[in-house]
Amino acid sequence: MDFSLNDDQRAFADSARALMADFCTDAALRAHDQGDEPYMHALWQQCIASGLHGIVVPEAHGGLGLGATELMAVLLEQGRALGLVPLAEQQLAAATLARFGQPELQTELTRIVSGQTLVTLALDDLHASRDLVVLARRDGNALLLDGVTGAVPLAAESSACLLPVRLGDRLQLLYLDLGAPGLSLAIGRSQHHLSVAALRLNGVRVPATALLEAAALDWLEPRAVAAVASLQLGVSAGQLARTVEYVGQRKQFGRVVGSFQLVAGQMADAQIAVEALRSALAQLVYRLDAGLGAAPQALAVKVLAAQAAHAVGHKAQHVHGGIGVDLTYPIHRYLYWSRALAARLGGTEAALARLGEWLASDERLGWKYDLPEDLGDTCGASHAV
Repeated sequence: MDFSLNDDQRAFADSARALMADFCTDAALRAHDQGDEPYMHALWQQCIASGLHGIVVPEAHGGLGLGATELMAVLLEQGRALGLVPLAEQQLAAATLARFGQPELQTELTRIVSGQTLVTLALDDLHASRDLVVLARRDGNALLLDGVTGAVPLAAESSACLLPVRLGDRLQLLYLDLGAPGLSLAIGRSQHHLSVAALRLNGVRVPATALLEAAALDWLEPRAVAAVASLQLGVSAGQLARTVEYVGQRKQFGRVVGSFQLVAGQMADAQIAVEALRSALAQLVYRLDAGLGAAPQALAVKVLAAQAAHAVGHKAQHVHGGIGVDLTYPIHRYLYWSRALAARLGGTEAALARLGEWLASDERLGWKYDLPEDLGDTCGASHAV
């Protein structure tokens, strides 16, 4: 199959690359790391001005109405440049609201799509144990929420988030006002210098209309996986390119380091990890845009993204030697990003466990794409207990 981008998709990627290059120089990234901005605000404003924050939002709600392929092409360039902006969270939240939100919620879309307000995603606890997820119980025409979340990106800077809650025997997405009474935030900063916050909910009361349709979580999750994997692909590709440039110039024992067989082999292994992720991700976004089932593909991509993060990250650090751990040299920044992205959405072990369950659930399964369980416009994975 040919997974090459068409001219329009390539134009989106080129536009994103040029924009990121202007705002994500080594000096600008170092200044952000040493400052106290929660994210790169100036870059975010330019993303809004150029429409990159609404790629997958339907046109009826002010977005561009495009697909996962266009979004992933942009996110790859964001990852390559290490641009710290909420491109994925904002528009995936808006697209999910537009598709599955009650009419009362869709009135929020104007402010979200215009960039007047931030909305984030709190999906990292999807694979937590029963005792660690937010519990919801009905109270007349409202829901009462209790529990604690993990670190939610830009929770302190956002007006709301999409949060999975356990209601009865199912996990469902809920639109949570982050200024609601009974909700408190424990604010911190990730290792790649993004503002995060844990949410503590103690009897938080929300209207029942804040609950999205039951299919929303299965629709959003594989797209969130694809977004994280696209960022990781960009990070790893950028990290590998800079490392190859370095070992092609650095000399040891009178020879460039890249000519040593061990170093060349390590770079080859890193390239294999990048290309494995690239091909699997291309298949995933194709299936998402075609309305096909994507449960096993999303889980496999999540595993490959984490493996690429580890393989490329540590090989790049190793061949740089001592300079690789010098915080005044830029290569460490890619490793910080890779570690942060690898931990998103549950990490490798949770994805492998769910993939194993999927494979074991039907003895008739074969690697074909015309089977009933591999079709449909949802993730195909049940979030029932």
